[in-house]
Amino acid sequence: MTGRERLRELDLLRFTAALAVVLYHFTGFGGAGAWPSPSQEVFPELAPVTRFGYLGVDLFFVISGFVILMSAWGRGPGEFGISRLVRLMPAYWVSVLLGAAVYAVFRMGNGVPGLVIPNLTMLQGGLGLRNVDAVYWTLWVELHFYVLAAVLAGIGITYRSCLIFMAAWMLGGLFADEADNKLLQVMLVPTWSCYFIAGMALFMIHRFGPTLLLWGYVAASYLVALHWGAWRAEHVFRGADETVVSVVITCIFAVMILVATGRLSRLRWRGLTVLGALTYPLYLVHSQLALPLLDAVYPALDRWTALAVVVGTSLLAAYAVHRLVERPGAAWMRARLKASLAPMRLPESLTFVAHGDRGGRGGPGLDGGEPRDRAPVDAART
Repeated sequence: MTGRERLRELDLLRFTAALAVVLYHFTGFGGAGAWPSPSQEVFPELAPVTRFGYLGVDLFFVISGFVILMSAWGRGPGEFGISRLVRLMPAYWVSVLLGAAVYAVFRMGNGVPGLVIPNLTMLQGGLGLRNVDAVYWTLWVELHFYVLAAVLAGIGITYRSCLIFMAAWMLGGLFADEADNKLLQVMLVPTWSCYFIAGMALFMIHRFGPTLLLWGYVAASYLVALHWGAWRAEHVFRGADETVVSVVITCIFAVMILVATGRLSRLRWRGLTVLGALTYPLYLVHSQLALPLLDAVYPALDRWTALAVVVGTSLLAAYAVHRLVERPGAAWMRARLKASLAPMRLPESLTFVAHGDRGGRGGPGLDGGEPRDRAPVDAART
C-alpha cells in the first residue's frame, strides 16, 4: 500500500461535511445571516436537525488529520508547505475577493478594504482582525495543524516519530490548559487537536494495520472530543443538546474507523471525486453568494425555492472555482514554488556559482537557466 491512494469514501465524507455546514447556515443558524430572519426561524421544520450541522467542522478536522499525514508522509517540510499552499490559496483568494465585490456592489458582508488585504494573507486570525467571511476561522485552526505537521516533516515522518508527536501534542495541550498558558494554548489548539490526532492515528491504522496503541490514541481523542463538544454546546452553540452532540461525534469517529479499516472501500464511484473537489470552494463561497442572492429572490420566491436557488448556485459557483481557478492556479503555483526551492537542494558551493558569482553566468541555474527541480513527482491527491 502506498498510503497515497485515492480514498473516494473520504471525498463523500468531505462533501457531506461541507453540505452540513451549508445547511446549518441556510436553515439551522440562530443568528443574523443571509435571510431577513434567523434561518432556523425561516425553516422551523429543518432546524431541529440542521442546527447541528456545525459539527461538520468536527468531521472536517478528523479527515484533515488523516489526509494531511497521508499527504506529508515521505515529504520534507518544503514539499509539504507547497502542497498546502497550492491546495488552499487559489480558491481562498477568490473567496476573499468575492467578499470584497459583494461589499463594494451591495454593501453587504465584511469585505471592507481595510480587511480584504490582510485577509488575503490568511493570517488575519493572528493579527486580531475580523474575517471577511466567518467560515475562515476554521482555516486558521487548520493552519496551526499545518505548522506542527511541517515541524514533524522537518524531523522526519516515521511510525515512531508520529507516535511521539501525537502523544506530545495531546499531553502538551492538556498541560497548557492546566497551567492556563496562553502561548501554548494558541500553539497547540487543545480544544480541537483531538480531532487531528484521531485522524493521524486512523491513517496509521489504515496504512500499517491496527494496534492496541493506535486504538488507544483514537479512544483518548474520542473522549477528549466528547468533552469539548459538550463544552461548545453549552458555551458557544447555546441550546444545542449535549446528548445529540455526543451522538454525532460518536458517529463521526465510527465512520472514520470504517474508512481506516477499509470497510467503506466499495465506495469507488468516480463521481465522488468531483464531489470531493467541490467541497473546499463550496465551503468558501456559499455564505458570500447568499447575501445578495437571497436579497434578490426572497420573498419574491417562496422559501423552499429560494433555498434551492441559493444551494444550487453555490454548487455551480464551487464547480466554476474548481475548474477555472483551483486547477490552473494550483498548477501554476506548484511549478514556480518548486523551482524556488530547487537551490536548497544544491550544495552551497554550487548555489554560489549558480547566482553568477563565478564564471560570469547570469542565470540562476548552472547553465544560465532555471534551477531544475529534482524532487520526486508529487503523487498525492489531497
